Amino acid sequence: MPPRHGGNLAWAAAIAGCAPDEILDFSASLNPWGPPNSVIAALQTALPTIRDYPDPDCRPLVDAIATLHQLPRDYFLVGNGAAELLTWVGRECGDRQQIYLITPAFADYQRALASFACPIVPIPLARVQSDFGAIAPSLTPEDAILINNPHNPSGQLWSRNQLQPLLETGALVVVDEAFMDFLPPAASESLVGVVPQYSNLIVLRSLTKFYSLAGLRLGYGVSSPERWQRWRSWRDPWSVNSLAIIAGVTALGDRPFQEQTWAWLPPARHAFATALNTMPELKVVTESKANFLLIKATDAILPLQTYLLQQHRILIRDCCSFPELGASYFRVAVRRDSENQRLLEGLRAYYQRQ
Repeated sequence: MPPRHGGNLAWAAAIAGCAPDEILDFSASLNPWGPPNSVIAALQTALPTIRDYPDPDCRPLVDAIATLHQLPRDYFLVGNGAAELLTWVGRECGDRQQIYLITPAFADYQRALASFACPIVPIPLARVQSDFGAIAPSLTPEDAILINNPHNPSGQLWSRNQLQPLLETGALVVVDEAFMDFLPPAASESLVGVVPQYSNLIVLRSLTKFYSLAGLRLGYGVSSPERWQRWRSWRDPWSVNSLAIIAGVTALGDRPFQEQTWAWLPPARHAFATALNTMPELKVVTESKANFLLIKATDAILPLQTYLLQQHRILIRDCCSFPELGASYFRVAVRRDSENQRLLEGLRAYYQRQ
């Protein structure tokens, strides 16, 4: 059975009959230009620090994040990836009356919420695609809503103005901005800047996708200092390791890497989507603002996924973990042009043989 998350190269390599490092991975939405060279150099220098316990408060990284967002450091909590912080979102929501969840949704949301028996109310993406006015009146201060912006797996981006009605309801609003870094500051719709105005807001950010640091596990949350005091009493004392802290500080300071990514992604995404749409069997579903594309095929995806692995050593992300989508959808990361061309050639070969 396919894994529930992208990036499972051991599973893919077993099907392809090759080593994991021979797989061209389109299933994990990571920046193909990373990790930054600056981070690799910093990690090599920092290797001797692994003999000591890490700073449980991640102070150097919190300082760097606070400087980036121009907010007091007490508003930030660093986690062992956004996944750890999602677990504590589940605990935070455990006593809520209802948890509204925009679907299709990242599978880890259900995992975190189910761990604390949270009562989930699914909201189809189509119902809120233009704005949240249709559901905001249903929310009460006893409820919560969890969304991601840009949305995974569609790449839909909501503006701050579109999200504003949710904040005014008094419900707990959790916004996962794991892919927001892929938008340059001028185009960002992040809610981080308004966190001090809304005690009912939690924003989650990832440092692993934009900087390709998935193996280190690193993310952070932005919310009220009072909330973080409570969460610290729930979690392990050393949830973030020393190398991850150093990698985060270095990555946030690498402006050339950030600007390279911001310049590369929009034209690369447009060219990739245009090429995919030339195939009559495929259709890019939405105009993604993230570093991935959601695609609908005319047939079930699992045979295509197996073919690409066995014949081309390419892994695509089936959407079986998004039950609302069904068997004919898949998601692909936007990678370098030569890599995108390899996938396009594999797709054409598959459909030409039918």
